[in-house]
Amino acid sequence: MGLRFIFMLTRNDRTVPDASQQLQTALSLGVRHMGFKDIGLPIEQLKGLNAAIKAGGATSYLEVVSLDRESEMVSAKAAAEIGVDVLLGGTRVDDVLPILKGTGIQYFPFAGRITGHPSVLEGSIAEIVESAKAITAKDGVHGLDLLAYRSAENVPELMKAVCAAVSKPVFMAGSIDTPERIAVVQNAGAAGFTIGTAALDGKYPAGGKDVPSQLSAIIRDVAALNKHLSPIRKKNLSTAPAGKAEGQVNKLQFRVAKFEGSSPWSFRQHGDELFFVHRGRLLMRFRDREEIVEPGEFIVVPRGVEHCAVALDGEASEVLLATTTA
Repeated sequence: MGLRFIFMLTRNDRTVPDASQQLQTALSLGVRHMGFKDIGLPIEQLKGLNAAIKAGGATSYLEVVSLDRESEMVSAKAAAEIGVDVLLGGTRVDDVLPILKGTGIQYFPFAGRITGHPSVLEGSIAEIVESAKAITAKDGVHGLDLLAYRSAENVPELMKAVCAAVSKPVFMAGSIDTPERIAVVQNAGAAGFTIGTAALDGKYPAGGKDVPSQLSAIIRDVAALNKHLSPIRKKNLSTAPAGKAEGQVNKLQFRVAKFEGSSPWSFRQHGDELFFVHRGRLLMRFRDREEIVEPGEFIVVPRGVEHCAVALDGEASEVLLATTTA
């Protein structure tokens, strides 16, 4: 699956007023993980936001920002009422688990000791690791939310230590606003990370400070880290050597070619062939018959069947598909 980018529709721990507009921008760019807080918009608007996230084919997240037991339980109940897919954050696991039971919501609480506002992660690496292990051992906890860059410890070492200590996925949240920090997150073995304010305020290094430019840059950088960028460029048959372009997709070999005259009689011992005529007309000769294949038509030649292709009207362009086990 690769590293997961979760776009938070939040600024300063509040869901932004134009969250619906920003959501549509993100969906149009292919962002498939979207989060928000239960503060900033009325509950009914948050329900609508959550419904729009799911209608767009994305996964929804609600992140807890409260530091006291009562408000954290209110956030958990809001997550259940809104119907989000994932609840992030919070520290009172034993109080929240009963609220989420039976809802189908995945739960990723904070590891370590969280204080202040904006939140700070306190404790040594060893203490945070022990907290992570204890939390993930509980039934109903699906992973962790780690405020790594809000810690005074060595952040890369902290991330690696927590990810190595637990068998459940870890999301990194807070102050991730550069490609370098995203690379550190991936190198640590994290499952994903959140970015909200940095993208909304135009702080991420990109070609522009507008949200589409910011999100596009983040998506590109994550795709590069996940090795999801294609090195393959388009090919033009008219400029290809000998009028032929070929390649392979999985175990399927393809060839796009222009040819004149006729091919020699031949057959394949392994695998069928598909001939699709792009331009011109093709006469496919068999030992028992002949068939004319017009532009937009194709013909399948089974393995072991002798055949001879003839370009009618001077020249033909064809697409050939066949397995590579020839």
